Amino acid sequence: MSEAPDTSGLLRMGDLAEQAGVSPATVKHYLREGLLESDGDAAQGIEIVRTSRNMAYYPPAFVERIRLVRRLQEERFMPLRAIREVLADGPERARDLVGRRDEIIERALSHQGPALTAREDLVAATGVPEDALDKLAELRVMGDGTRGYDPDEVRIVQAFMRFRDTGFGEELGFTVYDALRYVEALEPLVREETQTFLHRMVDRDVTPERAVELMLSATDPLRELVGAVHGHVLRRELARERRKA
Repeated sequence: MSEAPDTSGLLRMGDLAEQAGVSPATVKHYLREGLLESDGDAAQGIEIVRTSRNMAYYPPAFVERIRLVRRLQEERFMPLRAIREVLADGPERARDLVGRRDEIIERALSHQGPALTAREDLVAATGVPEDALDKLAELRVMGDGTRGYDPDEVRIVQAFMRFRDTGFGEELGFTVYDALRYVEALEPLVREETQTFLHRMVDRDVTPERAVELMLSATDPLRELVGAVHGHVLRRELARERRKA
């Protein structure tokens, strides 16, 4: 009769999930996705012990790994595919990468850009109606201007007013609500772009200083790229509509 596997110090699925603060279903999902086991585990004695087809015991080290995966999902909005790549070299490497990722984010957010524009100055300079500013803030197209407007918010207002001046007014059905579709279309793109940029910077050991420098230098070319792509896609869409006629 074979000797029973040694499960001392190991955790049942329910205990593992409880200590990690997630559901058993989440743990099982992470296991299926290959997020908890790493190549160097066996050498460190970190192994799953299966006592039967439907029963297994898990190493306590998985508790911190689950918390790390959860943190990457909830705080960094990383997809599981990206998390798997980060964890490929082991949990310690992943924690180091997360730390450098956080530093890039903090440096980027703390970068001192041009001075903010006060609400009254923006109204005076552009002629934008106060209620239009309030509606743009309500729609989350831009902030409410309590602390002033940053240069991008000023550009949004300037563009809005240029649209109105060229004939895109409410009499033709064009309102501030039209700006919302651009926010809704761009948000998932920018989210993916941010994750890709951060992952590549961290994965290639780019210093936080250099990463922020690259991010800032890409601002103007990216604006040109988005505008050019929009024009190209617009012409393609018009051609498609012509073929339908």
